[in-house]
Amino acid sequence: MPNRFSWSWGQDGGPGAAVLGDITGRRVADLGAGAARHAAHLAVHHRPAHVVAVDASPAQHAMSSDLYGHLASRLRLVHCDVTRHLHAATGTYDVLYSVFGAVEFTEPRELLPAAASALRPGGRLAFSTLAHHLGGAPAHPAVQHTEIGVRTPDGEVAGMRRWVLQEQVWAKLLDEAGFTRISTQTLPGGTGPRAADALLVTAFRTDRSAA
Repeated sequence: MPNRFSWSWGQDGGPGAAVLGDITGRRVADLGAGAARHAAHLAVHHRPAHVVAVDASPAQHAMSSDLYGHLASRLRLVHCDVTRHLHAATGTYDVLYSVFGAVEFTEPRELLPAAASALRPGGRLAFSTLAHHLGGAPAHPAVQHTEIGVRTPDGEVAGMRRWVLQEQVWAKLLDEAGFTRISTQTLPGGTGPRAADALLVTAFRTDRSAA
C-alpha cells in the first residue's frame, strides 16, 4: 500500500491527496482503479464515508481483491465498466478521481458527462493523464485517440485506445460535460526513455442549485 498518494507518471511526486480536498465523510470513487492501491491508501489514511474502486479488467479486479479484500468495510471493489457504473450512480459521489486510469482510456465525450451525472452538485473530479505521448510526441490538439499495443495477462498482444490530449482540449470537454472551475497543472516526469510529464486536471460539477 502506498504511503502517499501520487499523481505523477513515475508515482513519485505531485501534490498528493490534498488535490481531492477534505474527503472526511465523503463518498469517493477511483475510476479505472487497477490494483486499487490509491483507493486503499485513501481508505486507510483518510476518513471517507467509503471509497469505491472501479475497474473493468478481471485481472486487475482479482489482484485488488487479493491485496485489499480485507478492507471491505472501508473499500468497495467493483468489477464493472466505469461509464456504466457512473450512469447507474446518479448523484452518488462527492469526489471522483483517476490516476492514469479510465479517464485516459475511455471516450471522453461519454465518460465525462457520466462523471458529472454521478457527482453531487459541486462535486469534484480530479485526474492525471499523460501530458504528451510516451516517447515525446505531442498531445493531440483535438479529441482523437491513439492506438497502443498492450499485453494481456496470458501474454497475448492486444490493442487499446488512449486519449492523450492538450490541456485546452480537456478543458473544453469538461466545460461541455457540465464542469466548472477547471484547472490544470503539469507535473514534470524526470528523465529517461520512459519518462513522461503528467497533466493534473481538477474540475467541479456545476452547482445548479446555486444558479
